[in-house]
Amino acid sequence: MSGIPLAEKYGHYFSSLSKLTKAASVIDETNVYQEENPATRKIMNAMIAENLLPGSSLKNREHFMEFLRLVKEGKRGLILMEHYSNTDLPAFCALLEQDSPEGKDLAQRIVAIAGMKLNEENPMVKAWAEGFSRIVVYPSRSLKSHIDSQEYEEEKARSRKINMASMRAMDQAKKQGKVILVFPSGTRYRPGVEETKRGLREIDSYLRLFDIMILVSINGNCLKLNPNSPNDMLSDLVDPDVVLMTASPVIECKPFRKEIIASLGENPEDRGIDPKQKTVDAVMEILDKQHTEMEPVQQELYKKVKA
Repeated sequence: MSGIPLAEKYGHYFSSLSKLTKAASVIDETNVYQEENPATRKIMNAMIAENLLPGSSLKNREHFMEFLRLVKEGKRGLILMEHYSNTDLPAFCALLEQDSPEGKDLAQRIVAIAGMKLNEENPMVKAWAEGFSRIVVYPSRSLKSHIDSQEYEEEKARSRKINMASMRAMDQAKKQGKVILVFPSGTRYRPGVEETKRGLREIDSYLRLFDIMILVSINGNCLKLNPNSPNDMLSDLVDPDVVLMTASPVIECKPFRKEIIASLGENPEDRGIDPKQKTVDAVMEILDKQHTEMEPVQQELYKKVKA
């Protein structure tokens, strides 16, 4: 696989980032809302600008604009997005900001839901992440990793406090006209590991809490997982690419959810069907269809740039 490890390509930023970082290294119920750090955001923007090749853009931009219009009218807005790398959010915001004043408005409203790992695992990863406003949650996957019974109970109590605080922070953000962005898979997609592209059943809860949503698929990726060290974010491979972000039409959350559940018939649980998972599966199917349709478009643009 081509590309240069992140630590090698941008290691010269580490000293500056360590001086600029302000975000908490340990998450608790008092600090789940993390306001963007403009100083580290500036560095992230420079990195993204170096790696988004010509042709990178928003697709179906009219859907983004319609979504913004409805949010400004008071609708509670949710963005569900595919997840391939830690540059998904920075690239998305960069493409919005360079698109138009309306795109910049939408970018400034985005608050992403992020796992604790971005804050707690590595100081440089934390500095990268804090360039963007986030609400930090305790992922269910992380809780399952604690095997010791006493440790599990302690972490379960911690996770409950953090996630309750996160829900309050999200409610406040919605009241302020912010847009919540969630990666429904909860993790970056790993090629060949299909479960990393499956939506989390917890996403069903978001559909009950929001009025409207758009689903954003991603084609192209300028920061790829390093197959030799997939769990080390600083080993990710920087590889300039044409990146296309494609929006679905605006979807009304509650009718969407209601229709999916109605299609399952009566008492689906009695037949071993999980309605919550089915609603999330429907979201992921739309995202996958969008991604597949845009794949040849992205590949053709990439070939032209490289020709």
